[in-house]
Amino acid sequence: MDHAIPLFDGHCDTILRCYQRGSRLAENDGHLDLARVGKFAPYAQFFALFGDSGEQGRPLRRIFEEELALYRREIGANHDRIAHCTTAAQARFAFRRGKAAAFLSVEGAELLDCDLGRLEEAWRLGVRAVNLTWNRPNALSGTNAAEQDRGLSPLGRAFVRRMEELGMLVDVSHLSDPGFWDVAEMAQKPFFASHSNSRAVFFDPRNLTDAQFTAIIEHHGVAGLNLYAGFLGEEADLDTVVAHLEHFLALGGEANVSLGGDWDGCETLPRGVSGIQDMDRLYERLLRRNYPEALVRALFYDNLMRVVSEVCTM
Repeated sequence: MDHAIPLFDGHCDTILRCYQRGSRLAENDGHLDLARVGKFAPYAQFFALFGDSGEQGRPLRRIFEEELALYRREIGANHDRIAHCTTAAQARFAFRRGKAAAFLSVEGAELLDCDLGRLEEAWRLGVRAVNLTWNRPNALSGTNAAEQDRGLSPLGRAFVRRMEELGMLVDVSHLSDPGFWDVAEMAQKPFFASHSNSRAVFFDPRNLTDAQFTAIIEHHGVAGLNLYAGFLGEEADLDTVVAHLEHFLALGGEANVSLGGDWDGCETLPRGVSGIQDMDRLYERLLRRNYPEALVRALFYDNLMRVVSEVCTM
């Protein structure tokens, strides 16, 4: 290609990996580092803060604080290459200075004690997206993996309302189906499934039904294609990723599909992909299939940036 490929990815667990292994954002042996994303421009990334008390046995508040401190150190240590951003305007300013844009998310509101005061504190600290749940049920809702029939509690509804007021993206990946529909019913702004594929293409409760993706379209949100092979299908490869994309497009989702690789948060990637550096292969494969480049760019960058522009205004 004779020009740089744009990329805005909605979900990675690279900060968690750095936290657990003492590795660095500049260069590491995981799925994503700054050395490898240099081929993409403009490049923006949602970095998730995540902790599982069931495995780590430590207070989630402490994990949140320590991962946030690590994120800040890593952004600061690489300030010539990447900038923390809370709005699309800040991201565009970073791009003009030759930098990448880092956005901050929280995966699982239990890291915030499912507390509205701590949600507001997280917003002040720069968080601009929150998964209402991870796999473990919490005070807000059941999940794809447990208490699957439980939707949003009154507190969960209050969380969604306050997130919209603050200008934070409500992330429905990992949420139970009833919880998803509760969000869709009450949402006044675009919401997103940061890293979720099509359930019609490959059945897994973590993937979206056609009706759910259609609801995301109706709310002008996005669903980010997840590169975890376990959510793509048997013997997953790049063509499997394309199959999920094409199904979403067939539902009318040209402006509503984005990328959410789940980098450093999954064990197995599709054949032909060993990390985020290989996403240029998907871009080029789509062009070879005669996808208009404007559509490919929308998938890779424009759609998610539009949603951030509409929701994250401060």
